[in-house]
Amino acid sequence: MFDNLGERLERSFKILKGEGKITEINVAETLKDVRKALLDADVNYKIAKSFTESVKEKALGQNVLTAVKPSQLMVKIVHDELTQLMGGSSVDINIKGAPAVILMSGLQGSGKTTFSGKLALMLKTKKNKHPLLAACDVYRPAAIEQLKVLGTQIDVPVYTEEDNKNPVEIAQNAIKEAKAKGNDIVIIDTAGRLAVDEQMMQEIAAIKNAIQPQETLFVVDSMTGQDAVNTAKEFNDRLNFDGVVLTKLDGDTRGGAALSIRSVVEKPIKFVGTGEKMEAIDVFHPERMADRILGMGDIVSLVERAQEQFNEDEAKRLQKKIAKNQFDFNDFLGQIQQIKKMGNLKDLASMIPGVGKALKDVEIDDNAFKGIEAIIYSMTPEERSNPVILNGTRRNRIAKGSGTTIQEVNRLLKQFEDTRKMMRMVTQNQGKFKLGFRK
Repeated sequence: MFDNLGERLERSFKILKGEGKITEINVAETLKDVRKALLDADVNYKIAKSFTESVKEKALGQNVLTAVKPSQLMVKIVHDELTQLMGGSSVDINIKGAPAVILMSGLQGSGKTTFSGKLALMLKTKKNKHPLLAACDVYRPAAIEQLKVLGTQIDVPVYTEEDNKNPVEIAQNAIKEAKAKGNDIVIIDTAGRLAVDEQMMQEIAAIKNAIQPQETLFVVDSMTGQDAVNTAKEFNDRLNFDGVVLTKLDGDTRGGAALSIRSVVEKPIKFVGTGEKMEAIDVFHPERMADRILGMGDIVSLVERAQEQFNEDEAKRLQKKIAKNQFDFNDFLGQIQQIKKMGNLKDLASMIPGVGKALKDVEIDDNAFKGIEAIIYSMTPEERSNPVILNGTRRNRIAKGSGTTIQEVNRLLKQFEDTRKMMRMVTQNQGKFKLGFRK
């Protein structure tokens, strides 16, 4: 997401390259290009106009230091304005209550049900909560079943009344169930429609009035652009929701919804969906998103994702095995699983400054590890623990069992051995450094 916008903005800043100072003429030329870039990204026209006027006002009031080029100063100003446009700072979800009730709203197909499951998993794993999912979509035949499948997948209970067609009653009964069973969060998944209609609005408003939720979230598909913003306004006028969830931010979207929605409804974007996996949910940080739009990466989010998968005891165990040259294919497989849990590979790479732009036209297959995993799974437990016994006969058997070639098996074994040597060398050097430091 935002690839095209980032490129267009970068081209706009080049107008100021070679310029000794910021003037009204070169700023006007730059901002004309910036405004076009925003409009092409499907940003609301009034917002794009207001944004560029604000940038112009700040740019013309700046004295350019000799150590800072005009183009660099303009990037800084645009970065700060983008951050403010998207809300300035992240806003927490309100989960105070006994139980806390979260009401999900939005159109059909926006990803409400899937996001309900993702939010339940996040609150369970990161906030140590005990959520209950409530299936209140009584119209879409597969909605209840979908929520039950998701609940099983993430090990979260799902409250259903499949013969009851009254969503208000189901929501109220779900809250009673939560109180009886000790669930401290209730996430109410409601029905959507293909378009905004009066019946839908009356129903969701009736549910909200009956259960008085601590948090009402509006879920919107970010790929719908300005339509998403218009729909958000209609829902907010009726529901006065607390925050927005943007789903499918990993898709081929121009990003206009993310940049416009905050200004139009004056409600914060609280979460973003970044992939199909249940772990693919992030708290929305406006400053980090501005970094990514302008090609600065997002190292903080990358480190946070890595820390979520990091286990200190496991790290110590691995370090000891590496030092003794005992790192094996079971350990290697475990590391692959941790990387996969961090999210979409191209999305992860784009968080590294400069890498996102370099990989723009490069397809990174999320199934890239499948061949490696197939080879490792085709090994016997003894072969995984002791790779040195992998002779020609065993390698042939593994190639046939994994549907790969002997060359691919040999390549993996060489890469594994090279990695093992490098890891051991790094560990040994760390030990020498510590000893030298103590002296």
